[in-house]
Amino acid sequence: MANILNADKQITIIAALSEGSSIRSIERMTGVHRDTIMRLGVKVGQGCTALMDEKMRGLSCTRLEMDEIWGFIGKKEKHVKVDDPPEVGSVWTFCAIDADTKLVPAFRVGDRDAATANAFLQDVAARMSNRVQISTDGLAAYEQAIEKSFGGDADYGQIIKTYGPTTVGDHRRYSQPEFVSAEKKAVYGRPDFDLISTSYIERLNATTRLHMRRLTRLTLAFSKKRENFEAAVGLHFAYYNFVKRHNTLRCTPAMAAGVTGSFWSVGDLLEAAA
Repeated sequence: MANILNADKQITIIAALSEGSSIRSIERMTGVHRDTIMRLGVKVGQGCTALMDEKMRGLSCTRLEMDEIWGFIGKKEKHVKVDDPPEVGSVWTFCAIDADTKLVPAFRVGDRDAATANAFLQDVAARMSNRVQISTDGLAAYEQAIEKSFGGDADYGQIIKTYGPTTVGDHRRYSQPEFVSAEKKAVYGRPDFDLISTSYIERLNATTRLHMRRLTRLTLAFSKKRENFEAAVGLHFAYYNFVKRHNTLRCTPAMAAGVTGSFWSVGDLLEAAA
């Protein structure tokens, strides 16, 4: 790839991908063929996943919020046929966010089931250096996964939110449904009820859909291959952690968490992910 595109062109492409530009719009802006853009994105995205795996170790997070975000590969679940490849259809991205530093320590792409939840929570637990408080929604798979992964080293609470109907008469609603109520409960340990929340992770989901075109709702964008989807997720979260300045923190999440000591440019991210 380095023999085809110079460093400046690579930086331009990766920056545009990270900010939510589509591959075809980047093709029009840069004059680089979409297949070349795709290959570069996959290569850098896989490097970013490896970079995060290396850097996110021994973290001193104290309050984690977790959730899963829906997407699809190839086609939506209702259109999947019995002879389609197993990777086609719905795909879920489990992710966690530190409520204090806004760092995303880990993510996991898979099905919305116990196996993916277990793998995700074991990965998160291995990156923590102290006891944490965890907040999730009411997905049943979290309970066993957190107990198995953290044992007695976590205080776990759930918040279950109730919303109004998503349809009005014969018309489907595309705006956020009306919030009705929220119920908090302690599951393990002694969580602080005032801190049981999923507000930060839900806001992160909105950021992810905004900056990752494959997850933006009501568009033509989607991944045709699982490999491409996972690479795009890796690129997004590495860019979010190391490059994107958080408006409230006035620095990047990686700086706030002590993972890095300075701001990174897209060029720095490319070099680290090589």
